[in-house]
Amino acid sequence: MSDAVTVVWDDRLLGYTMGGDHPMHPVRLDLTVRLAESLGVLDRPRLQVVAPTPAAPELLELVHDRAYLEAVRRAPEDPYGVGHGLGTADNPVFPGMYDAAALITGGSVLAAEQVSSGRAQHAVNISGGLHHAMRDAASGFCVFNDAAVAIAWLLGQGWERIAYVDLDVHHGDGVQAAFYDDPRVLTVSVHQTPLTLFPGTGFPEETGDPQKALGSAVNLALPNGTDDSGWLRAFSAVVPSVVRAFQPQILVTQCGCDAHHEDPLADLALTVDGQRASYRAVHDLAHEVCEGRWVALGGGGYGVVRCVPRAWTHLIAEASGDRLAADTEIPQSWQDDVRARGLRTPPPVSMTEGAYVGFHRWDPFTENRVDRAILRTRTASFPYFGLDPDDPRD
Repeated sequence: MSDAVTVVWDDRLLGYTMGGDHPMHPVRLDLTVRLAESLGVLDRPRLQVVAPTPAAPELLELVHDRAYLEAVRRAPEDPYGVGHGLGTADNPVFPGMYDAAALITGGSVLAAEQVSSGRAQHAVNISGGLHHAMRDAASGFCVFNDAAVAIAWLLGQGWERIAYVDLDVHHGDGVQAAFYDDPRVLTVSVHQTPLTLFPGTGFPEETGDPQKALGSAVNLALPNGTDDSGWLRAFSAVVPSVVRAFQPQILVTQCGCDAHHEDPLADLALTVDGQRASYRAVHDLAHEVCEGRWVALGGGGYGVVRCVPRAWTHLIAEASGDRLAADTEIPQSWQDDVRARGLRTPPPVSMTEGAYVGFHRWDPFTENRVDRAILRTRTASFPYFGLDPDDPRD
């Protein structure tokens, strides 16, 4: 296996644009790549930047119905008459939508292919992670479910155990639905409680198809206001244990950064420093359980100036094996670029928010909202892995 790291990027990926003031604005990707370039992250010795090609229909049909693909193609000519969740406020129709979504999906399959073939140990596609799209419908800003397609492609290559870990503030419902009855895929989602946030799913008791794949889904639903220390405490109390027990051959992560405290669409309270720590945690887990085979995708994140560029630049640097110091100063040229674009949010000047990222490990004798969420997930899921929900060593 090569120790190379692949970053999937091409400016054509900016074509996935829902227009107007829609939160899923491609400027968040553009600013991320420009920040990574200005800090020299894309020049790391192990790192190679590779351009994707659009996913062919036979790839998309691994997850999506043919009729849905045809509806996406027709939608720009009939934006309100095709159904399938298209033409809504969340999922507006835009010119070239099919090609733009197929290119993102092709990028995630390319990342998976790089890792599967051994040409890269890690591969990153920040444009990917569109985890809400369903078999026959767009949902939550997502037209095609690139993460699910990439996992389905990996299964078709003969991989038998794939763990998918979703860090987005929203439940990874589309990926869970795609593999809910498939014991070869473990889906783990750490998200804000569905009682207060779209899509309203992801309760701990959702643990996989009872007949075919019980225990294949793990959901950790956190209360509003969970901060760095609470999030990392919860992650460490659940995710490593179930992933180790599953023994995956490849780790796929959705690294949405909308759990940030300034994100306009959600109510968790992580800092960029906490997100940086979360990427290190999944990177370390990949090396521990599957010889470093790691496919990292983007996802949500709607703080387009202060959050997304910093978080995903840290993600790329983490994958490269050459982390940025948390207090790295942001080049003046990047700050000037933000201002020149007319963006109203003042640009950050540093890659840190100055947060102390530490946490106390979970134990069953504490009592707060985060610990109750941890215990509920452990109680629902741990027995399927032969783990003791009440034993902090598991």
